[in-house]
Amino acid sequence: MHTRTALKFIAACAISAGAAGLFSACSEQTVAFKSVDVTGADYAKNFELTDHNGQVRHLTDFSGKVVVMFFGYTQCPDVCPTSMAELAEVKKALGKDGERLQGLFVTVDPERDTPEVLKAYMANFDPTFLALRTTPDKLVELAKDYKVYFKKVDGKTPTSYTMDHSAGSYIYDTKGQLRLFTRYGSGAAALTSDIQQLLKQAS
Repeated sequence: MHTRTALKFIAACAISAGAAGLFSACSEQTVAFKSVDVTGADYAKNFELTDHNGQVRHLTDFSGKVVVMFFGYTQCPDVCPTSMAELAEVKKALGKDGERLQGLFVTVDPERDTPEVLKAYMANFDPTFLALRTTPDKLVELAKDYKVYFKKVDGKTPTSYTMDHSAGSYIYDTKGQLRLFTRYGSGAAALTSDIQQLLKQAS
């Protein structure tokens, strides 16, 4: 191989290697979330709900924060308190970035979950978390829009009923875009990791 040809060959190899390295670097930046990635989903885009302080809320109110939205009810024996306790644990694990996390609890039992009940319930987890509610008829529309299941299950008395409901949380990025769905039981560590990734993308 002539010297000039050899130099051209070496240069071509160097360019190829550099390109390969670039593509490798790009692929390494692709985030592998632990939750279900629903980026681009054409549902659950916004809401109009009243918080436990009586203030009407929209998703846009929390711009700049990662929002974790869970549907449940205060008399839920296990899934709901566990999910909210884990979210409070996540906020602590985030350290100073915990200020950029907004927890939302949407009740599927507005008949019993009055603003007073919801406010007291949220105090068990984190003072910055908000509980949201709406009227029973609008709740049906909201659940349809968010692809959330809930059903009233009669108890021994008219007020001792329970609510079957979806167990999981929607996660929005700091721009209010729906990004992830985390299944119940995924654990605080996995949720913390995903939220850190979303915050990193926003910085």
